[in-house]
Amino acid sequence: MTKTDTRNIPATISQIKELEECGCEIIRLAIPDMEAATALKSIRKEVRIPIVADIHFDYRLALAALLAGADGLRLNPGNIGDPERVKAVVRAAKEREIPIRIGVNAGSLPKDLPPELTTAQKMVKAAMGHIKILEALDFSLIKVSLKAFDVPTTVEAYRQIASLIPYPLHVGITETGTPKTGLVRSAVGIGNLLYMGIGDTIRVSLTSPPQEEVFAAYEILKSLNLRQRGPVLVSCPTCSRTEVDIVGIAARVQEALNKIDKPIRVAVMGCAVNGPGEAKEADLGIACGKGQGLLFRKGEKIASFPEDELVNALLREIASL
Repeated sequence: MTKTDTRNIPATISQIKELEECGCEIIRLAIPDMEAATALKSIRKEVRIPIVADIHFDYRLALAALLAGADGLRLNPGNIGDPERVKAVVRAAKEREIPIRIGVNAGSLPKDLPPELTTAQKMVKAAMGHIKILEALDFSLIKVSLKAFDVPTTVEAYRQIASLIPYPLHVGITETGTPKTGLVRSAVGIGNLLYMGIGDTIRVSLTSPPQEEVFAAYEILKSLNLRQRGPVLVSCPTCSRTEVDIVGIAARVQEALNKIDKPIRVAVMGCAVNGPGEAKEADLGIACGKGQGLLFRKGEKIASFPEDELVNALLREIASL
């Protein structure tokens, strides 16, 4: 999701293009008012990836976003109000074959849900109510999300609804905080769902620049062997056997790898226990000893280098792949 003011057209276009370069495949924009809905038309002309308009309460914003070229809507028909207004939005989306994502958040559930239900059950019940509104209007281009900050609640809500509906699920843990803690919550929650086979699109929600969210999303996918984009770095945690600055070496290598799109595996290992084996399993790797290290390529030892030359030697080999 963009973090610019949608009404600031140049800034929003710039951020979307940066996110495209990071690997973002769908972008969502908040549409808080008619000025933002109008800005969407100009933004749509300048970017390639699909744009989802995030709408709340005002059906006129949804209609305007559709006219402006939105490729999808995120809204809850239940908070649009008058059924005739919901019909107008659904009719316009159906005419254009534009999907609608029903987005349920634990922090903004309807007040009339039975109090004896768990939060996960309330989320599912709310989503099913919204789904029925769209189905009653003969609309089936539906996607659903049920997000909470609490990981077990989110996982349980998705698990329940996955067995009830045929529609795609957009998964994520919402409002996870800053990267230090948010990455952990996101990885545990989204990773659990994806491992169970639940989820068709994902969004990592962090209080950070959106590029970090995209990076984290790909790392989650890569860790489950679901998608590959860019390098994977395998590096040892270090211990008293380590005789070189593996922390510094790994940091330099990671910084260089962030600029590479090749789906390669690179190992930076610090001792003779696991080092040579891991380095040999990687496309490229270094296994370090006292003040020096061995450079491996596709399992074959290439050469040995002193510690201060290791990183540059490794980066040269990476560039040659």
